[in-house]
Amino acid sequence: MDVLGTKYIGRLVCLCVGIGVAMPVQAQTPYSASNNAPGAPVPVRASSDQADNPILTIRKRVDEVNLLFIATDRHGKFVNNLNIGDLNILDDHKPPTAIVNFRSDTDLPLELGLLVDTSGSVHSRFDFEQEAAIGFLQHTVRPNFDKAFVVGFNSHSKLTQDFTGDVTLLATGVHHLEDGGGTALYDAVYHACKDKLSHDKTDRPVRHAIVVVSDGEDNQSEVTLGQAIDMAQRAQVIVYAISTDDSGLVLRGDKVLAQLAASTGGRAFYPYKMKDMTRAFAAIEEELRSQYVLSYRPADFEADGRYRAIQITTDRKDLTVRTRQGYYAPRQ
Repeated sequence: MDVLGTKYIGRLVCLCVGIGVAMPVQAQTPYSASNNAPGAPVPVRASSDQADNPILTIRKRVDEVNLLFIATDRHGKFVNNLNIGDLNILDDHKPPTAIVNFRSDTDLPLELGLLVDTSGSVHSRFDFEQEAAIGFLQHTVRPNFDKAFVVGFNSHSKLTQDFTGDVTLLATGVHHLEDGGGTALYDAVYHACKDKLSHDKTDRPVRHAIVVVSDGEDNQSEVTLGQAIDMAQRAQVIVYAISTDDSGLVLRGDKVLAQLAASTGGRAFYPYKMKDMTRAFAAIEEELRSQYVLSYRPADFEADGRYRAIQITTDRKDLTVRTRQGYYAPRQ
């Protein structure tokens, strides 16, 4: 779906390349000695001194991509009956050599960042945006299961609430946001991904996402838009964006938000009226709960640090598939 055309709608040891969803690498039962299949894990034989040590060290790189994507119908609603046969998958312009796993996963825990533009350009709508953001957190963050943090940004970013599953603390963090100043959007996205979401802190699969509320107009950042997108992709973060521009025109900031979202598998929303912002938050909540997880082994994979483009399409003409546009292979 053309976002701007719908302005008013809404990681050599145990290494795995994860896309969109952080998946921990687990030791697998080794194949038999006669199985020389590429990618098969090879256990290191324990010495006599280590005979009682239950820890298994794996020295074989696992070349597997874990990709999260969303499929919606022409009305933007999640489609829950997709089959692997409905998909055409290209990694670095080649079909994968094997599909390892494919499933609909609607209940992964979230690690979520809320980034709110507090610059002077959003002054007239700031109070309403705060209340809409609080409502979103109240409906989305489940205590003892999900975690979120709150950042306000103008010319600098300010963390008003660190990771917590306590919605009351998150709401207080939103209320502590103060508007005024310039806009360093790219810096905010870059550092939120790098400092808060790029390191796995749990042994369970986690969905990483950022929701940006901004007009997309950056005039203070030290990093570029490309660097912000690059960091989001490396940190496996989906970016959703809600525009605060109510001019009725397609401005430069709208295109920035569209690029941020599309490059990471997210979606940009352009609520023209105040009430539409609440609907945008509700749509993001639904998408965060309703996604597919696909694991595959890419063809001709090399651990060379190179960027590999991803494309997923479907032959079902009534459906739209959205995912991140690529990933960086690990370096050997």
